[in-house]
Amino acid sequence: MKQDVYSQPGAPDPVLTEETVMGIVRRCVPGARRMTGVDESGGEARTYAADEDVILKVQRPHRLRWRTALEKEVFFLRQIEKVNLPVPRVLGYGRDGGIEYTCMTRIPGIPVCRAGLSPERRRAMLVELGKVLRAIHSLDPKPFIESGLFPMDEDADLAERLRRRAVSGVRAQKEETLPVIEAALSKLPPVVQFAAVHSNPGATHTFVDETDGRFTGLIDFGDAYIGHPVLDLLRWNAEERKPLLEGYTAENPLDGAFQAVLQVVDRLDEIIED
Repeated sequence: MKQDVYSQPGAPDPVLTEETVMGIVRRCVPGARRMTGVDESGGEARTYAADEDVILKVQRPHRLRWRTALEKEVFFLRQIEKVNLPVPRVLGYGRDGGIEYTCMTRIPGIPVCRAGLSPERRRAMLVELGKVLRAIHSLDPKPFIESGLFPMDEDADLAERLRRRAVSGVRAQKEETLPVIEAALSKLPPVVQFAAVHSNPGATHTFVDETDGRFTGLIDFGDAYIGHPVLDLLRWNAEERKPLLEGYTAENPLDGAFQAVLQVVDRLDEIIED
């Protein structure tokens, strides 16, 4: 697997003026009135809010890397439009001089990491998220592959991703642990199911209503790639994956190969906790 390298780390990263932001936004939403906020999270993109329901997402030049792409996210979101899921809707994409941007609708609510959900509300959120992830993973992967925008895992990459997760998660790095991890990984079946995966559908990118904790949507598809769908489920811990899988399998059960992968994941979790 490729390693992340920022292609132009020294490039200027100015915060855009409201005039510039609204000039771009109004090309996509002519009636937009004013800029209402700037998200300075420090990620690969900076987002500007307009009014109550519009987001302008701009690639930060010094954080440009092969794995993240606004064009890729736009492609993914437009594929999802065909199945009507709670994700941002693309209003426009393009370039304004040196500014690459996406204009999209805003998912209401706040990220789960800031919500302070009760156990019951958190469980309900995970069930709904599981349903959405299953629908996303069920999209035909052929258009994603043919677009040339999405990095694609090889068979060996699933084992490598799980290996890195296990090694980094082991509390005490002991030499005797590594063979146990390898023994667990040896049980992986050949990868027969590839899908367009979100990459990080965790608590930062999963949104809920601020008042009642109801699941409202999933954002940020800029790191998506073609891989095994189980990898999206691993953004939640073993206990949280139970309701997540309840939603994921609500309409269709998992096949034997997917279940075998989950058994390996469960064994690796046991090793990590030892």
